[in-house]
Amino acid sequence: MSENRSLIRRTTAVAAAVAASLVLAACGGADGGATAGHGGHTAPSSRPQSLSPTASPSAARGQHNAADVAFAQMMIPHHRQAVEMADLAPTRAGSAEVKQLAEAIKKAQDPEIRTLSGWLTAWGEQVPATGAGDHSAHGAGGGMMTAEEMDRLGKASGKAFDTAFMELMIKHHEGAVAMAETERTQGAHPEAKTMAEAIISSQSAEIATMKELLGKN
Repeated sequence: MSENRSLIRRTTAVAAAVAASLVLAACGGADGGATAGHGGHTAPSSRPQSLSPTASPSAARGQHNAADVAFAQMMIPHHRQAVEMADLAPTRAGSAEVKQLAEAIKKAQDPEIRTLSGWLTAWGEQVPATGAGDHSAHGAGGGMMTAEEMDRLGKASGKAFDTAFMELMIKHHEGAVAMAETERTQGAHPEAKTMAEAIISSQSAEIATMKELLGKN
């Protein structure tokens, strides 16, 4: 058990470090280097201006292309679903490790949703609406869960929930990593590419953690 907790702490530390680098990169792109307040998945005073759902001068000035827009519009519903899955863990998970992992996922991805929404607003692009469409926005791709899979997860508890949560989240994370890889190679917006790197690093670490925990289940 102590080994599992140490594994979770290491994974959370990796995610926090990656999130911190993302914040520093975003702040560096703001006017005069001014500061504004995943994973590390992560107080208002230290968050980059682009976390706001309103257009920021930094994001509006930044060069972007169609790949950046697609990345933001696909990742927002993807992250929303991960947060929805993580929200089930406090009352349904059986192990402390799964609860800690779910908390780390929510802390990382909530701020990233705000950042992505702010970029789209600044670029004059549509921010994906919330709702049931989140479950099918990617069709069968992107690692998105179907409404049926989400329903089954919501009805599970204890060890059955832990196993289902990790198996589904591994698939979900793999989809996010693939989208982030595309952004890293095809995107033009510096801050979006930095976020993509953060997602690849933090979610790959979480995938490794979940696979190890499943092996010990």
